Amino acid sequence: MYYLLFYDYVENAVERRAPFREEHLRVAGEALERGELLMGGAFAEPVDGAALLFRADGPSVVEAFVRRDPYVTNGVVTRWRIRPWTVVVGGASGP
Repeated sequence: MYYLLFYDYVENAVERRAPFREEHLRVAGEALERGELLMGGAFAEPVDGAALLFRADGPSVVEAFVRRDPYVTNGVVTRWRIRPWTVVVGGASGP
């Protein structure tokens, strides 16, 4: 099953996230290596949030990522939410 993780950021997120960026990317890289995180990135113009795509058996995998993410634990993320996502075109959706 696929899950989308949405983040809402604080004002001046680019500056505020800078001290935590390396650790955030490390945590994301580990999830990527495990095959849980497929892709992710910040929204642009304005940089006011992000979306990350996970493939997992349940939302607990995504929740565990959130608990470890320094953007969340250090207040760069003001709100987050997880949505199950049904893929109907592309990816592993089939014909």
